[in-house]
Amino acid sequence: MSRQPDLSLLRQRALLSEPVVGFYDAPSAEPFTPRKSPAKDSACTFAYFTFWQKGGYLHLTAEHFGCGGAGYWLCGRSGRPRDAFIDFLVKEEGLKADGSLMDRWLDDQSPYQQEHPHLLVGPLLPEQYAHLKTVTFFVNPDQLSLFMIGAQYHAAPTDPPPVLAPFGSGCLMLVAAFPDLDLPQAVIGATDIAMRQYLPPYVLAFTVTKSMLERLCALDEESFLFKPFWNNLTEARGLAMD
Repeated sequence: MSRQPDLSLLRQRALLSEPVVGFYDAPSAEPFTPRKSPAKDSACTFAYFTFWQKGGYLHLTAEHFGCGGAGYWLCGRSGRPRDAFIDFLVKEEGLKADGSLMDRWLDDQSPYQQEHPHLLVGPLLPEQYAHLKTVTFFVNPDQLSLFMIGAQYHAAPTDPPPVLAPFGSGCLMLVAAFPDLDLPQAVIGATDIAMRQYLPPYVLAFTVTKSMLERLCALDEESFLFKPFWNNLTEARGLAMD
Protein backbone atom coordinates (compact mmCIF):
# COMPACT_ATOMS: atom_id res chain seq x y z
CA MET A 1 0.00 0.00 0.00
CA SER A 2 1.43 3.37 -1.02
CA ARG A 3 -0.97 5.48 1.05
CA GLN A 4 -1.41 5.53 4.80
CA PRO A 5 -4.46 3.48 5.79
CA ASP A 6 -7.32 5.10 7.67
CA LEU A 7 -6.83 4.60 11.42
CA SER A 8 -10.04 6.30 12.48
CA LEU A 9 -12.14 3.16 13.06
CA LEU A 10 -9.33 1.39 14.94
CA ARG A 11 -8.70 4.42 17.14
CA GLN A 12 -12.39 4.84 17.86
CA ARG A 13 -13.09 1.21 18.73
CA ALA A 14 -9.88 0.83 20.77
CA LEU A 15 -10.74 4.02 22.69
CA LEU A 16 -7.22 5.32 22.19
CA SER A 17 -6.43 8.51 24.05
CA GLU A 18 -2.62 8.48 23.91
CA PRO A 19 -0.70 9.58 20.80
CA VAL A 20 -0.10 7.25 17.87
CA VAL A 21 3.56 7.72 16.98
CA GLY A 22 5.43 7.00 13.77
CA PHE A 23 9.12 6.26 13.32
CA TYR A 24 10.33 7.89 10.09
CA ASP A 25 13.61 7.54 8.20
CA ALA A 26 13.47 10.53 5.87
CA PRO A 27 15.73 12.42 3.44
CA SER A 28 14.54 15.75 4.86
CA ALA A 29 13.29 16.86 8.25
CA GLU A 30 11.49 19.92 6.89
CA PRO A 31 7.96 18.39 6.64
CA PHE A 32 8.05 17.40 10.31
CA THR A 33 7.10 20.42 12.41
CA PRO A 34 7.39 21.40 15.16
CA ARG A 35 10.50 19.36 15.85
CA LYS A 36 13.24 19.20 18.47
CA SER A 37 16.65 17.60 18.62
CA PRO A 38 17.59 15.95 21.93
CA ALA A 39 18.18 18.64 24.51
CA LYS A 40 21.29 16.94 25.86
CA ASP A 41 23.56 13.99 25.09
CA SER A 42 21.88 11.77 27.68
CA ALA A 43 18.25 12.59 26.80
CA CYS A 44 16.03 9.53 26.50
CA THR A 45 13.92 9.21 23.35
CA PHE A 46 10.82 8.75 25.51
CA ALA A 47 11.47 11.96 27.44
CA TYR A 48 9.62 13.52 24.48
CA PHE A 49 6.38 11.64 25.12
CA THR A 50 4.54 14.80 26.18
CA PHE A 51 5.97 16.61 23.12
CA TRP A 52 4.47 13.88 20.92
CA GLN A 53 1.16 14.39 22.73
CA LYS A 54 1.31 18.06 21.67
CA GLY A 55 1.98 17.16 18.01
CA GLY A 56 5.77 17.53 17.96
CA TYR A 57 8.56 15.41 16.47
CA LEU A 58 11.83 14.26 17.98
CA HIS A 59 14.58 14.70 15.38
CA LEU A 60 17.53 12.27 15.60
CA THR A 61 20.67 12.30 13.49
CA ALA A 62 24.07 10.65 13.64
CA GLU A 63 25.34 13.81 15.36
CA HIS A 64 22.41 14.46 17.71
CA PHE A 65 20.75 11.35 19.08
CA GLY A 66 20.43 11.88 22.81
CA CYS A 67 21.31 8.88 24.99
CA GLY A 68 23.91 6.32 24.00
CA GLY A 69 21.27 3.64 23.55
CA ALA A 70 19.50 5.62 20.81
CA GLY A 71 22.87 6.43 19.25
CA TYR A 72 23.75 2.75 19.05
CA TRP A 73 20.39 1.14 18.22
CA LEU A 74 18.97 3.80 15.94
CA CYS A 75 21.91 5.71 14.47
CA GLY A 76 24.72 3.14 14.46
CA ARG A 77 26.95 5.21 16.73
CA SER A 78 28.89 3.59 19.57
CA GLY A 79 29.93 5.96 22.31
CA ARG A 80 32.13 3.49 24.20
CA PRO A 81 34.20 0.37 23.48
CA ARG A 82 32.26 -2.89 23.44
CA ASP A 83 33.81 -4.18 26.67
CA ALA A 84 32.87 -0.97 28.45
CA PHE A 85 29.36 -1.15 26.98
CA ILE A 86 28.95 -4.70 28.30
CA ASP A 87 30.34 -3.75 31.72
CA PHE A 88 27.84 -0.88 31.93
CA LEU A 89 24.87 -3.07 31.01
CA VAL A 90 25.89 -6.01 33.22
CA LYS A 91 27.87 -4.67 36.17
CA GLU A 92 26.30 -1.23 36.56
CA GLU A 93 22.74 -1.96 35.48
CA GLY A 94 22.51 -5.73 36.09
CA LEU A 95 20.58 -6.55 32.91
CA LYS A 96 22.11 -9.97 32.21
CA ALA A 97 23.51 -12.69 34.46
CA ASP A 98 27.03 -12.25 33.10
CA GLY A 99 29.06 -10.53 30.43
CA SER A 100 29.18 -13.56 28.18
CA LEU A 101 25.39 -13.62 27.85
CA MET A 102 25.30 -9.90 27.08
CA ASP A 103 28.09 -10.30 24.55
CA ARG A 104 26.16 -13.07 22.78
CA TRP A 105 22.96 -11.01 22.85
CA LEU A 106 24.75 -8.05 21.24
CA ASP A 107 26.02 -10.39 18.52
CA ASP A 108 22.49 -11.59 17.88
CA GLN A 109 20.70 -8.22 18.00
CA SER A 110 21.63 -5.85 15.18
CA PRO A 111 21.15 -2.07 15.33
CA TYR A 112 18.79 -0.40 12.85
CA GLN A 113 20.46 0.47 9.55
CA GLN A 114 19.63 4.09 8.90
CA GLU A 115 18.74 4.84 5.26
CA HIS A 116 18.52 8.64 5.32
CA PRO A 117 20.12 11.41 7.42
CA HIS A 118 17.00 12.15 9.44
CA LEU A 119 15.07 10.01 11.91
CA LEU A 120 11.83 11.49 13.18
CA VAL A 121 9.59 10.19 15.95
CA GLY A 122 6.17 11.75 16.34
CA PRO A 123 2.58 11.92 15.10
CA LEU A 124 1.62 10.21 11.88
CA LEU A 125 2.11 12.33 8.77
CA PRO A 126 0.20 10.71 5.88
CA GLU A 127 2.16 12.46 3.14
CA GLN A 128 5.38 10.92 4.52
CA TYR A 129 4.03 7.34 4.48
CA ALA A 130 6.78 6.22 2.09
CA HIS A 131 9.35 6.99 4.80
CA LEU A 132 7.41 5.46 7.69
CA LYS A 133 9.04 2.38 9.22
CA THR A 134 6.89 1.55 12.27
CA VAL A 135 3.91 2.83 14.20
CA THR A 136 3.62 2.76 17.99
CA PHE A 137 0.34 2.67 19.89
CA PHE A 138 0.55 3.57 23.58
CA VAL A 139 -1.95 1.31 25.30
CA ASN A 140 -3.32 0.20 28.65
CA PRO A 141 -3.64 -3.54 29.45
CA ASP A 142 -7.17 -3.79 28.01
CA GLN A 143 -6.08 -2.14 24.78
CA LEU A 144 -2.99 -4.33 24.64
CA SER A 145 -5.31 -7.33 24.72
CA LEU A 146 -7.25 -5.89 21.79
CA PHE A 147 -4.11 -5.27 19.75
CA MET A 148 -2.78 -8.73 20.54
CA ILE A 149 -5.93 -10.28 19.07
CA GLY A 150 -5.81 -7.85 16.15
CA ALA A 151 -2.25 -8.92 15.32
CA GLN A 152 -3.34 -12.57 15.31
CA TYR A 153 -6.53 -12.00 13.32
CA HIS A 154 -5.07 -12.56 9.84
CA ALA A 155 -2.17 -14.82 10.90
CA ALA A 156 -1.86 -18.48 9.96
CA PRO A 157 -0.16 -20.98 12.32
CA THR A 158 2.77 -21.33 9.93
CA ASP A 159 3.38 -17.57 9.64
CA PRO A 160 6.21 -15.85 11.52
CA PRO A 161 5.08 -14.95 15.07
CA PRO A 162 2.74 -11.95 14.75
CA VAL A 163 3.80 -10.53 18.14
CA LEU A 164 7.27 -10.39 19.68
CA ALA A 165 8.20 -9.46 23.25
CA PRO A 166 11.97 -9.00 23.11
CA PHE A 167 14.60 -7.91 25.59
CA GLY A 168 16.10 -4.51 24.93
CA SER A 169 15.92 -0.77 25.38
CA GLY A 170 12.79 1.20 24.67
CA CYS A 171 14.29 2.86 21.60
CA LEU A 172 15.50 -0.49 20.24
CA MET A 173 11.90 -1.74 20.32
CA LEU A 174 10.77 1.13 18.11
CA VAL A 175 12.42 -0.42 15.06
CA ALA A 176 15.59 -2.49 15.61
CA ALA A 177 13.75 -5.35 17.34
CA PHE A 178 12.07 -6.39 14.09
CA PRO A 179 13.99 -9.06 12.16
CA ASP A 180 12.35 -7.93 8.90
CA LEU A 181 10.39 -4.69 8.60
CA ASP A 182 8.54 -6.08 5.58
CA LEU A 183 6.83 -8.77 7.70
CA PRO A 184 3.48 -8.11 9.40
CA GLN A 185 4.70 -8.17 12.98
CA ALA A 186 4.32 -6.30 16.25
CA VAL A 187 6.51 -5.74 19.30
CA ILE A 188 5.31 -5.28 22.87
CA GLY A 189 7.48 -2.41 24.02
CA ALA A 190 8.05 0.12 26.79
CA THR A 191 9.19 -2.72 29.04
CA ASP A 192 12.60 -1.11 29.56
CA ILE A 193 12.57 0.14 33.15
CA ALA A 194 15.12 2.82 32.28
CA MET A 195 12.59 4.69 30.12
CA ARG A 196 9.32 3.94 31.90
CA GLN A 197 9.62 7.03 34.10
CA TYR A 198 8.57 9.09 31.08
CA LEU A 199 5.28 7.23 30.56
CA PRO A 200 2.16 6.97 32.71
CA PRO A 201 2.41 3.83 34.88
CA TYR A 202 -0.50 2.08 33.11
CA VAL A 203 0.91 2.54 29.58
CA LEU A 204 2.80 0.03 27.43
CA ALA A 205 3.74 0.28 23.77
CA PHE A 206 2.56 -1.82 20.86
CA THR A 207 4.77 -1.15 17.85
CA VAL A 208 3.86 -2.49 14.40
CA THR A 209 5.37 -2.66 10.95
CA LYS A 210 3.53 -1.00 8.07
CA SER A 211 2.12 -4.28 6.83
CA MET A 212 0.79 -5.05 10.31
CA LEU A 213 -0.67 -1.55 10.51
CA GLU A 214 -2.52 -2.21 7.27
CA ARG A 215 -3.90 -5.46 8.69
CA LEU A 216 -5.09 -3.75 11.86
CA CYS A 217 -6.75 -0.98 9.87
CA ALA A 218 -8.56 -3.61 7.78
CA LEU A 219 -10.46 -4.88 10.84
CA ASP A 220 -14.15 -4.27 10.24
CA GLU A 221 -17.58 -4.90 11.70
CA GLU A 222 -17.20 -8.64 11.20
CA SER A 223 -14.19 -8.67 13.54
CA PHE A 224 -13.97 -8.82 17.32
CA LEU A 225 -13.91 -5.01 17.43
CA PHE A 226 -17.70 -5.08 17.22
CA LYS A 227 -18.42 -8.35 19.00
CA PRO A 228 -19.56 -9.06 22.58
CA PHE A 229 -16.15 -9.79 24.16
CA TRP A 230 -14.86 -6.25 23.51
CA ASN A 231 -18.23 -4.60 24.08
CA ASN A 232 -18.60 -6.40 27.41
CA LEU A 233 -15.11 -5.38 28.52
CA THR A 234 -15.63 -1.70 27.72
CA GLU A 235 -19.02 -1.80 29.48
CA ALA A 236 -17.42 -3.39 32.56
CA ARG A 237 -14.89 -0.54 32.62
CA GLY A 238 -17.69 2.02 32.46
CA LEU A 239 -16.54 3.31 29.09
CA ALA A 240 -18.94 4.67 26.49
CA MET A 241 -18.59 3.19 23.01
CA ASP A 242 -19.78 5.40 20.15
